[in-house]
Amino acid sequence: MLKRTLVMAKKDLKLSLSGGQGLVQAVLLGLLLIFLFSLSKPLGGAISPQAAGAIFWLASAFGLVLVFNDLFAIEEMNGARIGILSSPAPVHAVWLGKGLAGFGLLFVSQLVFLPATAAFLGQSVHGPWWLLWVTLLGADLGLVIIGALLGALSQGQAARESLLSVIVFPLLLPVLLSGITLFGLCFSPEHTMGYGQWLGLIFAFDCLFGGAGLFLFPFVYSGEE
Repeated sequence: MLKRTLVMAKKDLKLSLSGGQGLVQAVLLGLLLIFLFSLSKPLGGAISPQAAGAIFWLASAFGLVLVFNDLFAIEEMNGARIGILSSPAPVHAVWLGKGLAGFGLLFVSQLVFLPATAAFLGQSVHGPWWLLWVTLLGADLGLVIIGALLGALSQGQAARESLLSVIVFPLLLPVLLSGITLFGLCFSPEHTMGYGQWLGLIFAFDCLFGGAGLFLFPFVYSGEE
């Protein structure tokens, strides 16, 4: 299944990057959000580390919606979903492949958001760098688990087109809240104690919804009720 997962991820990345819609839209929207929120900074003042973390993860969450809408829309426009379901490849390879492709696209967009956060919001990393990267990777894993599951659910019927953007944010609240808090600790020049419970929440979220996704995705992707 690993080979089929990598093939699916490679195919999605190639199609997404050739079209340029999902990644470019995610980056542009994220940069626009960061810039607009920077305008709320008082003259001669600075945005708090916690607020900067919230803006970063808000940009990431909206980018997630655009990335996974694009990844699943590619197949819907070409009628490829039926062909994939008819192939001998396990359906779980589709979920893992799209999750891997979405993870890469989201991570690339965040590599743009980080310097934008430093430039527009006046932030710098004062806490340990390992905490920032562990938070980023752990939270991104949770984001793409939900994105890959709900992306399949939101495609295929006109009534479902906006479903991903409607229900994804309430589900992501635990991991977003953890990411905001931990990024606030990383951006703050004060102590960074108390991060253990937030990291635990992120990885508990990843495990819980990872298991749920493995069980639910075959039913969601095949369109079974």
